[in-house]
Amino acid sequence: MKKIGIIANPISARDIRRVISHAGNLPINDRANIVLRMLAALGATGVEDVVMMPENSGIRFHLMRSIERERKMGHHGFPRVSYIDMPVTMTASDSALAATIMAEQDVAAIIVLGGDGTHRVVLQACADIPIAGVSTGTNNAFPDLREPTITGLAVGLAATGQVPADQAYMHNKWLEILVNGDRHIALVDMAVVDDRFVGARAIWKTQSFRDLFVTFGLPGAIGMSSIVGLTDPVDRGTPEGRHIVLSPDANRVLNAPIAPGLMDKVGIQSITPMTAESVHTPSIPAGTLAFDGEREVTFDQNDEISVRLVANAFRTINVPACMRFAAQAGLFIQTRN
Repeated sequence: MKKIGIIANPISARDIRRVISHAGNLPINDRANIVLRMLAALGATGVEDVVMMPENSGIRFHLMRSIERERKMGHHGFPRVSYIDMPVTMTASDSALAATIMAEQDVAAIIVLGGDGTHRVVLQACADIPIAGVSTGTNNAFPDLREPTITGLAVGLAATGQVPADQAYMHNKWLEILVNGDRHIALVDMAVVDDRFVGARAIWKTQSFRDLFVTFGLPGAIGMSSIVGLTDPVDRGTPEGRHIVLSPDANRVLNAPIAPGLMDKVGIQSITPMTAESVHTPSIPAGTLAFDGEREVTFDQNDEISVRLVANAFRTINVPACMRFAAQAGLFIQTRN
């Protein structure tokens, strides 16, 4: 039987943007309840085994207590849950290590609870495993906002083969960034800012933005990709992206939702399509590269940097397509004897 991995990042949505914007907070017991709802859905589709990333914030305690309570009430449809034997550091490296181990255990898919950064870390570690995203971060452009029960149902249907693969999975693009030959990826956007420090990592001060490279940007998005979404939208399925050069002195000014409840003005100097064949570079000689909203790498004029859009880089569970197929095929209908 197919095994599903679950990586629930207990520290997602705890960056500085929570302080300077009006974002909400997701308590540990709510994260555990999200996992519980997904487990119930996975069990309903026939998934029998789930392996999870360990953590020491309390998700495991709340989850296992809830499962035991449900079983005492006669609800026995949950999959078996086990935890990976690995050190817990409460850093992004936990998600990366858990993803690597899950791939070695031949899981059929990985469900990720987190924001754009958590999903990027998981895919950097194991891009060959299909993933499904559950939004629990601050800015969530990559994982769709959706009831976790539905995500769990779709993952179970796809993993057990009840939905054909050509409908169950969709291919996604990402940005490949080379810094002196070292490879980095970004799932949604890579921003270039003119200050040269990593600091609190999360970016939000648009006055320092000089370039924005984006895989997709929708009008209803929040975060850096909203700049594309409100000027020159591009969807997930289109095999191209956008490169926007930004300047505080530009004549064209956009008022964009940079974080929950936080609007800020950015000067749009130019917008250029990115195709899979084109190679782009930052417009400034020195600064910092931020991948999916987080500062990662500083650079100067001695560094070689290139940015390229990669189509069909990884697969995700196509939740709407899975549920549509299930409805049309009557997968949830039973006949009484």
